[in-house]
Amino acid sequence: MASTNRRTGAVPLLGLLVIIAGSALLIAGVVTYSVVSSTLAAQKITVSDDAAYFAGQQVSQPWEAYAEAMVIADHAADMAGGKTYAELPRDDPNRESVMTASFLQASLFTSVVAFGVAALAAGLGIVLLLIGFALRRLARATALADAPSPGPA
Repeated sequence: MASTNRRTGAVPLLGLLVIIAGSALLIAGVVTYSVVSSTLAAQKITVSDDAAYFAGQQVSQPWEAYAEAMVIADHAADMAGGKTYAELPRDDPNRESVMTASFLQASLFTSVVAFGVAALAAGLGIVLLLIGFALRRLARATALADAPSPGPA
């Protein structure tokens, strides 16, 4: 019985460490999502009126950033005759505008990725919290099952 107690003695500690890691990931994910959202909102970018979705809305969420990035790509393609920045001749008068559009689109896609990483961190945090609580509960149940039962009175 002593070896069982020694083996399960580490489980509550492990559960606590998993809970702490899960809490840290959850908090970091929520804070990161909030920071990215408020930073985008501070830029006062509005989704173009010709966007397929979210037209006229302020960009502060990943779906709005994605919608605006797609509109920028369409506008740049129209301006460049379907060519990318790299395909345009150096003396093309639209080259600088297409380059700026490419940078803006990349920045918006980067924010979409940041939102995704933040959501992933928060989701993993929730999973780790659940695992940590389950480990601690399992250790408690095992300890109770291994406890000597009181003898007849």
